[in-house]
Amino acid sequence: MDFNTTLWNNQSTGPAEFYQKSVSIFSILILTLLAILVLATFLWNVLVLVTILRVRTFHRVPHNLVASMAISDVMVAALVMPLSLVHELNGRRWRLGKVLCQVWISFDVLCCTASIWNVTAIALDRYWSITRHLEYTLKTRKKISNIMIVLTWVLSAVISLSPLFGWGKTYSEEDEQCQVKEASHQPQMVFTVRHATVTFQTDGDTWREQKEKKAALMVGILIGVFVLCWIPFFITELINPLCSCDIPPIWKSIFLWLGYSNSFFNPLIYTAFNKNYNNAFRNLFSRQR
Repeated sequence: MDFNTTLWNNQSTGPAEFYQKSVSIFSILILTLLAILVLATFLWNVLVLVTILRVRTFHRVPHNLVASMAISDVMVAALVMPLSLVHELNGRRWRLGKVLCQVWISFDVLCCTASIWNVTAIALDRYWSITRHLEYTLKTRKKISNIMIVLTWVLSAVISLSPLFGWGKTYSEEDEQCQVKEASHQPQMVFTVRHATVTFQTDGDTWREQKEKKAALMVGILIGVFVLCWIPFFITELINPLCSCDIPPIWKSIFLWLGYSNSFFNPLIYTAFNKNYNNAFRNLFSRQR
């Protein structure tokens, strides 16, 4: 009787223990991949910044816009993603206190908003340089790009301060939750999507027109990847308050980290379509050797 009882207990608990081990291994694998994503995002954007600082020909537009984008993406990787990873390790429960919660939310809004606006600024700069290349001179381009950079960071800073002044509930000690109830990125998302629909008319086989086509392709891919990365997050943030839907936490995590991954893809896309960056990378590594 004792042997049968023991055998039955082993058979009944065996599958449960196996399932728990499988889930544990899967969780470790996912968290490891997220940690690699954080590190890769930080290192790749730092590499872009170092290259721009060391190469004098990059000290002009549109590379100042790329530098601004790289700075925002470095900040996402350094200030936002690590705490998000800790949040995931704790089962999406915030155990670091109210002050750090508000700081994290503010940096999240600041860095992600700046990254989104920087992508928009690059798209607009490329669009104007293609469609208005006669009036969009280097002097005008430099002035407008500097204005866009200043507006990007000022507007992002203003939006990021809102949680500190009580706009949107950010921290719940009872539920150990740290999140802004209202979607903080909605205004700039609408603006960006509107400008993502611009079309580039570049027909012909001249050198300039071929260059314009390549620039248009880069902008199209940059905006396309941005939309694919962020649109699931924004859709859930918009729909959730309207329909009071109970979205599973796992999907919220997936959509959030998909948005964060845009900071990893941005420098890859931009440098892949620029031979100057590829040559600068080779020279940088060859000098180090």
